[in-house]
Amino acid sequence: MFFKDFRKFETTLAGRPLVVETGKMAQLAGGSCLIRYGETEVLCTATMADKPREGVDFFPLSVDFEEKLYSVGRIPGSFQRREGKASEKATLASRVIDRPIRPLFPKDMRNDVGVVATVMSVDPDCSPEITAMIGVSVAISISAIPWDGPISGVSVGLIDGEYVINPTEEQRKVSQMAVTVASTKDLVAMIEAGANEVSNEDMFDGIMYAHKVNQEIVKFIEGIRAEVGKEKIDFPSNDPSPEMFEAIKEFAIDDVKVALDTDDKRIRDEALRPIYAAVHEKFDEVYPDDIAKIDDCMYKLQKFIVRRWLLDEGKRVDGRGIDEIRPLNAEIDLLSRVHGSGMFTRGQTQCLSITTLGPMSDVQMLDGIDNETEKRYIHHYNFPSYSVGETRPSRGPGRREIGHGALAERALLPVIPSVEEFPYCIRVVSEVLSSNGSTSQGSICGSTLSLMAAGVPIKAPVAGISCGLVTEGDRFMTMGDIQGLEDFFGDMDFKVGGTKKGITAIQMDLKIHGLTPAIIREALDKTYKARCYILDEVMLPVISEPRKELSKYAPKMLTTKIDTEKIGDVIGKQGKVIQKICAECNCKVDVEEDGTVFISAIDIDDAKRALNMVETIANDPEVGAIYKG
Repeated sequence: MFFKDFRKFETTLAGRPLVVETGKMAQLAGGSCLIRYGETEVLCTATMADKPREGVDFFPLSVDFEEKLYSVGRIPGSFQRREGKASEKATLASRVIDRPIRPLFPKDMRNDVGVVATVMSVDPDCSPEITAMIGVSVAISISAIPWDGPISGVSVGLIDGEYVINPTEEQRKVSQMAVTVASTKDLVAMIEAGANEVSNEDMFDGIMYAHKVNQEIVKFIEGIRAEVGKEKIDFPSNDPSPEMFEAIKEFAIDDVKVALDTDDKRIRDEALRPIYAAVHEKFDEVYPDDIAKIDDCMYKLQKFIVRRWLLDEGKRVDGRGIDEIRPLNAEIDLLSRVHGSGMFTRGQTQCLSITTLGPMSDVQMLDGIDNETEKRYIHHYNFPSYSVGETRPSRGPGRREIGHGALAERALLPVIPSVEEFPYCIRVVSEVLSSNGSTSQGSICGSTLSLMAAGVPIKAPVAGISCGLVTEGDRFMTMGDIQGLEDFFGDMDFKVGGTKKGITAIQMDLKIHGLTPAIIREALDKTYKARCYILDEVMLPVISEPRKELSKYAPKMLTTKIDTEKIGDVIGKQGKVIQKICAECNCKVDVEEDGTVFISAIDIDDAKRALNMVETIANDPEVGAIYKG
């Protein structure tokens, strides 16, 4: 056989064949496989640089989920007819794969690692994101790259009270939740969820059900690694020596404790600057070859202090109780001519959300590998550098901004009214004005205020809150509403958005290998209580329900349904009739293929005149009716 190292491994997942092929494609990569799930096929590769990257104080991992439109038999719609920058969905898929695999790499490794999942064929019933996650786990596992995997990932739905693993396209349309769960052989490593106000109990049981299925796939991958896996290589550690850390710790620990003990991020940063200067003045000459590692020691010292305070004393840096929420404030109508605005402040985190209403012709057109072609509710999240006191220029949204915007969008989507109830395209933009942790959850709260102020008849108000974690061996403690420092030095950022009735979105970020069921249950309980408190005590007293009237600056929308045979009459030859209606009535008219007509105008009287003209053209005269002309 030409490919002498070719191997094929088969199992089933949710009743569909899962096949992994190694030794055939991309053999110069560190580890590679072609994974087939149903008729979805993804080429997954993992490669590590030979030497550490100079001058970095982090593990340089890149994960790319590449959508190829040939995978669904389509030619790209761009001018050049080739794939351009990653779509929003591809970016989100990259993040979903990144989050469970990153904590399993050695934290002191500085060699670049590149992971690429190229989607080559798509079966709508078999998620390419899930297929890619499992394939990436195989590729890293069989490579020589140091890693504590494997992991597995599945999605779980809830249909008629029953949990369904990797639901098909038709099942996803009626499922009450869409939850992606990644697991190691023992722990839950990642949760990404969207749901229609699902209870904590249903969510927890669904996560555990998916975790059990994941453990079977992990065993399958371990079998592949045992047969074709390479021996893991050694790497030069970038950690400072224990002697260096202990010397700096003894010199600076008391001063650092004083500096950290404040609820004001600005005061803390100011107090730390002279301490850093004093440490460098004393130790630069002692460790001339490791000056860069002095800052690493200072980071580790702050982490040591914060974690010891939490675990040993139940003390938080800002003096709050373990589950106490920072001071809260909510406002609406901050901007004069926008359609709706709301600002939510939690401690030093502040998010201003603005709602804009537009005609249905403003929907976002999508050109991806799934069957979704347009998006009516759009949520964008901006994180400018001034929000953290920096001067970095803006270069457009990064992966984090795209991810946080998608999380807020997912949290609010279940309460957005249907087109029939509210025939508008809706865009919300969340501007982070100040950041000290949990900005994504602040944007959910601010956006709820903004939507209700704009008169969007949402089904229920949504709030968001995050839960943190510190672990040591079998010990653990969770804390509500984590601020930036607790996020940096803690082990988890468990973000939950939802109504008082139930969960609408979850995103879990970890720095450890995974969570036990007890931690997940406690995080769900704490975030529910905090969510209800925020809604009852802060948000609803400001605006208790959506306004009945739209802003005078928002377009007024009227709809009607005409016979499809009359569409041509309304549009006219070369569009002359519809253009005349728009010009005379100062409005915009959109006609759908099914005969639905959307008319939008700033002045409601203009919209009514246009509606009358459309109906006069489309409706045949009736006996006994009176017509004005």
